[in-house]
Amino acid sequence: MKGKRRSIEEKVRILRKADGELTVLQVCDEYNISEQTFYRWKKELGLLEVKQAKRLKELEAENRRLKKIVADQVLGMEILQEAIEKKL
Repeated sequence: MKGKRRSIEEKVRILRKADGELTVLQVCDEYNISEQTFYRWKKELGLLEVKQAKRLKELEAENRRLKKIVADQVLGMEILQEAIEKKL
């Protein structure tokens, strides 16, 4: 069964709970996640703080946007190149 998707900030908050007051098992039970999911998040997000996680999310979005722009430009250049080749 597919679970709830959580934001990066939520994942970091959940990981921080296990660092301090609760055990990993208690956190997993409280947020209804598996231990495997917890440790995957921990490997993925490591020692990030909430502010850093938000910044990471912003950078990933910007990176996606820039990659799309580059792909559009490359496609445009290829179309122009084909048009030039057809004229010659």
